[in-house]
Amino acid sequence: MASPELAAGDGSYNFHLRSLSAASRDSAAAADPASDPNLLESVRRVCEMCKEAKGASDEMVARAFPVMSKLFQRCAAAPTQSVASSGVLLLTILQFFLDFGEAVLHDADGSLRTFFRSCLSREFADPIVAERTLEFLIANKTKILSSFPTLIPQFFPLLLKLIASNGERLERKFSEVLPLMMSAGSFLPLFLSLMDLPMLVVALEKVERSSGTLIGSSIATIQKSAAPEMLLALMDEAYTGSAIEDAIGNAGSDDSGPLDLADPMFLDLLKDENDGIAAKHWTSPTISSTLQAAVNSQQSDRLKQSLKMAPRFLTLYFATALRDVNDSLLCALIPVVMSRYAAMFPDKVYSFEVRKRLSDFILAAFQRSPDIIALLKTELALHLCWAIGEHGAGGKNRKDVARELFENLELLLYENLATSRLGLSQDTGFDPMGASSRKSSQARLLCFVVTAIAKLATFHNELLPRARVSLAKVARSRTSDRRVWQRACDYLGLLNEPAICLSVLGPSTAQGNGPGIVNWSEGGTKMVAHIPFYLLAEQKGAPIHDFSFDDLVPTE
Repeated sequence: MASPELAAGDGSYNFHLRSLSAASRDSAAAADPASDPNLLESVRRVCEMCKEAKGASDEMVARAFPVMSKLFQRCAAAPTQSVASSGVLLLTILQFFLDFGEAVLHDADGSLRTFFRSCLSREFADPIVAERTLEFLIANKTKILSSFPTLIPQFFPLLLKLIASNGERLERKFSEVLPLMMSAGSFLPLFLSLMDLPMLVVALEKVERSSGTLIGSSIATIQKSAAPEMLLALMDEAYTGSAIEDAIGNAGSDDSGPLDLADPMFLDLLKDENDGIAAKHWTSPTISSTLQAAVNSQQSDRLKQSLKMAPRFLTLYFATALRDVNDSLLCALIPVVMSRYAAMFPDKVYSFEVRKRLSDFILAAFQRSPDIIALLKTELALHLCWAIGEHGAGGKNRKDVARELFENLELLLYENLATSRLGLSQDTGFDPMGASSRKSSQARLLCFVVTAIAKLATFHNELLPRARVSLAKVARSRTSDRRVWQRACDYLGLLNEPAICLSVLGPSTAQGNGPGIVNWSEGGTKMVAHIPFYLLAEQKGAPIHDFSFDDLVPTE
C-alpha cells in the first residue's frame, strides 16, 4: 500500500512532482517559467515532504532531484525580459540541493554561483528577492562556510549592491552576512567597498536615471549597450554632418546625463564579483563631477540611509578583523586605512563618523599587536609628513605649531642627508637586497619630507626663506637620491612663483578665488592653464632654478 505522501491526490507528493515535471518540459513556458504561481508552492511542498518522510525519503529525493535540476536550469536560463521574478523559486530549489545534495551526490557550488550570476545580478534591487537571499545565506551559513568558503567573498560586491538598493530595512540581516564576506582575498577590497557604499548608491541611481529600473536587467548588459549607440552616432555624423552631443562636457552640470561607462571607477563600483584588486580610482573627473552634483543636489532616501549604514558596517568589519584576522592582514590594512582618511564621500557627518572609526581601529590594532608599529614605522612617518604638509600644520592661526613642525622636518631632512652622504659605506655587501631596500625607503621618506617642507612654506609665508635654504641644500647635494634631488629642484622653481605655488602646493581646504587658485576637481572638463608645467621638469642646467615665467611667455 502506498504511503500517504506518495498517494494520489491534489496535495500528494506525486501530484506536485507531476506539476513540476510538466513545467520543466513545457516549451510554451520556457520564456517565463516562473510566471506560474503554483510552481513555488509545489517546490516547497516537495521539499517539506522529503524532510518529513522517514522510510521513503531517499526514494522521494531521488525521484525529485532530476525534475528540480531541470527546472532550476530552465529558470536560470530564462531571458532577461521575463516578467515574473524567479529569485524566490531558485532559492527554494537551492535549499533542496543543500538539504539533499549528499543523498544524490550533487555538488551545489555550480548552482549557487549560477544563482548569483544569472538571477541576483538582475534582481538585487527586488525587495522580496533581496530579503529571501539574505535569509537563505543566514540559514545556511554553517553549510556554506564549510563546503563553499569562497562563495560569499567572491560575490560580496553584488551583496553590497543589494543593501545599497534596499537600505536600512535589511540592515540587520545584512549585518549577519557581512562577516561571511571576509577572507584573505576579499579582506582589503571589502574595506574599500564599504567606504564607498554612498558612492555605490550614487552610481546605481545614475544608472537608474539613464537606463530605467534596476530590476530585470543586469548592469553588465547596460554597459554593453553604449557601444552600438556611439557607432550609430559616428555614422550619423559622417553621412549627415550632424554633431555628436558632448556628453562629457554636460556631465559636470547635469547629473541626469548618461553614465560614462568607460570610467574605471564606475566600472569598479558596479561590478558583481570580487577581482581581488584593492586599488580604487579617486582621481577620476567623472567621479568628481558626479560627487559634486550629489553634494549640491538634494540627497535621496537611499543615499541618506547609506550614509548612516556605512559607518555601522565599518564598525562591524573592524570588530571582526580585530577578533579573527592575523597580524599580516592587519599590517596590510593599516596603510590602506590611512590612505582613505582624506578620500571619502564629502558629507560632514559621514566623514566625522567614519574618521572616528578609522582612528579607533588603528589604535585598537596597535594595542592588540604592538609589533605592527615596528613593521609600519616608515609608513606611519610618511603619512604623518603628508598630513602636516597637506593641512598646513593645522591652519594659518597655528604659526607656532607650524614653526615647531617645520624645525622637526628640517632636522629629519638633514639627518637623512648626512646618512645618504655616507652612502652605505658601512655595509659589507653581505646583504645587498637589504641595503637596496633601506636606500629606497630612505629616498621615499625624503620625498615626503621635502614635499611637506614646501607645502608648509607655501601656507606659512614666514617660513619661505628657511624652506629655500633647506631645499637648496638638497638640490646642491650630488650624493642624494635622484628622485629627491629632482623634487627639491622643482619645488624651488615653484616657490619663485607664489600664485602658481599656492595652487599646486597649497592645502586642500578652500582658499577662495585668488590669483593662481585652481579648482582641480574641474580639471577633467575645463582648461585650467595654458602654461606648460612639464617645462619645470625639462629644465636643464644648475640645480637651483633661476628662471621665471617671463622666460617662457613672450612679452610684448
